[in-house]
Amino acid sequence: MNFFKKLYVRSFQSIMYVATFFLDFGEPERIAGENALERLAERLHQKGITKVLVVTDPGLWKLGMVNSIVDALEKKDMTGRVYYDTVANPTIDNIEAALKVYHEVGCQAIIAVGGGSPMDCAKGVGARVARPHKSIPQMRGLLKVGKKLPLLVAIPTTAGTGSETTLAAVITDAKTHEKFALNDPHLIPAIAVLDPTLTLKLPKHITSTTGMDALTHAVEAYIGHANTRKTKKKALHAVKLIHKNLFEAYEHPENLKAREAMQIAAYDAGVAFTRAYVGYVHAVAHTLGGMYGVPHGLANAVILPYVLEAFGKKAEKKLARLADVIGLGSFKDSPEVKSKAFIAWIREMNAKMGIPEKFVGVIKKEDIPLLAKRAQKEGVPLYPVPRLFDLSDFIKIYEVIQ
Repeated sequence: MNFFKKLYVRSFQSIMYVATFFLDFGEPERIAGENALERLAERLHQKGITKVLVVTDPGLWKLGMVNSIVDALEKKDMTGRVYYDTVANPTIDNIEAALKVYHEVGCQAIIAVGGGSPMDCAKGVGARVARPHKSIPQMRGLLKVGKKLPLLVAIPTTAGTGSETTLAAVITDAKTHEKFALNDPHLIPAIAVLDPTLTLKLPKHITSTTGMDALTHAVEAYIGHANTRKTKKKALHAVKLIHKNLFEAYEHPENLKAREAMQIAAYDAGVAFTRAYVGYVHAVAHTLGGMYGVPHGLANAVILPYVLEAFGKKAEKKLARLADVIGLGSFKDSPEVKSKAFIAWIREMNAKMGIPEKFVGVIKKEDIPLLAKRAQKEGVPLYPVPRLFDLSDFIKIYEVIQ
């Protein structure tokens, strides 16, 4: 990237950083622990809510995990109508279908149950309710919603996406296979319900990939140039918790303390990247989700070590700090040695949990130029990464992970 382009990108990021101090990044009201669903129902009842749209996915619907939520609502004389067709990478069509249900029932609130996909879908519905004359593509990008959503509640059943805390909704255009984000503080849920018992039945591969998703959020937030004291503290805490608890939750799914710690890690990582942004790992991952349907957590897990290596010396000191936090290496080691140890730990975690090193047979060579352009469009100039990529850098990432 030439000097003048770098100057433009870093200037844009500096302006965005200053602007964040004038935006409301308030955290959701958090309801956690025992009887969380009953306390949520009571809270909604206090707010005068009588009709609620519940957004989830087919898997959770079949498992009956939404039933307890609907039951809790009905005990407080509320009606809960469920939309359960959200796909893994939620589409504009999903949002429009759920919006139709919202209006048919006359809902006043939206509850998202599941991982990032139902939450992104629910945020999209809320945005369409708030801005009925704007399509989802018209709200793509930064601060295009601009109005208060109906009451939005997020109930994560995974520990990784952090969507219960964030201002982002990532949507797929099913016609073009392009994945894009809506970013607006109005999309931050009003209430987040953290109940670790909802994560006990997760398949092991979901525990692993969503956990590595949370790690990616924390790492990208920490090594970027848009941190505050709070985001750094949250990111470091998330990395510590993930280091201590992710493999334990993977190996011993019934360990409720490890599950609870992972929910806190995902929440903290979400708070961190909501303010400090993510980076090029996400830019690449989103293209793979949009083009090939690769689950987001899996994509992040595989891509993360390659992008960190590509940042080189620009990321060494901060990666070394992350290595220190989780006790890798010696205090005598250089930042280079420590940063390499941290990246090696990521690869070790992936291997231990059965996450592949690359996307063998997934990425088509002829698609790489288009994928790289889409990743560049998302990441430049928005993401305040340690080292700026040009198009050739993005192409190299796709080539090395295929």
